[in-house]
Amino acid sequence: MALTGEYEPSKQQWVRDQVERYEATGGREANTLRGIDHWPIVVITSVGSKSGKLRKNPVMRVEHDGVYAAIASQGGAPAHPSWYFNVVSHPKVELQDGPEPHTYVARLAEGAERAEWWERAVAQYAPYADYQQKTDREIPVFLLERA
Repeated sequence: MALTGEYEPSKQQWVRDQVERYEATGGREANTLRGIDHWPIVVITSVGSKSGKLRKNPVMRVEHDGVYAAIASQGGAPAHPSWYFNVVSHPKVELQDGPEPHTYVARLAEGAERAEWWERAVAQYAPYADYQQKTDREIPVFLLERA
């Protein structure tokens, strides 16, 4: 079941541009972070925790056996990204990896499961390790499983 509601684009121009191009081309274009081929992204649509509006964010593609991880790193900033609160409040999200979005349910990984997925995430996008060093918070790892 698709998420419904009013879409409010990001205030960040690069996010708006990337999401728009990704969706317009079914993921054939704007599908990597800053155009670097070995850093693929997916687009996650969530429901705003305060506004109730649909929000779309490109995140690194970390996938294993049909399960995706969404890493709430915000570049190692001291606070979680805004989409973190959206997913905690409304764990039903849409994830688009290619031409079609699908509905997923997100949950926070903990303990050994988080450690396993964190290792996968760093293998996919090495800067995550640097981001963790920059912050005192443990960077959250959401696991997204098909609904």
